[in-house]
Amino acid sequence: MSDEPVDLDEHRGMAARKATGLRRALAEVENNLRELREREAVLENQLLTVPAASWPEAAAKARYVLNLYAASLPAEDTRHRALVAALLDDFARLGGEG
Repeated sequence: MSDEPVDLDEHRGMAARKATGLRRALAEVENNLRELREREAVLENQLLTVPAASWPEAAAKARYVLNLYAASLPAEDTRHRALVAALLDDFARLGGEG
């Protein structure tokens, strides 16, 4: 008897190995998405409960909300996308970021 772990993938066919790899990759992506949603919820709770102490902090909150809004816009809504982009550019310019 050996203490060496047995690589069970060696005993499977190529299709089974690929299927296992896909399941593992999918599980990892789902876990990453779950963690991302949890961090996003923490951030949004902070944005809701902690008042901005300065204009740059208020602009950072507005940038976050504008990016959420822009992500929900349909691709053909170029006018609203351009308005969001112009406003984000204004924030960067006025905040000394650009």
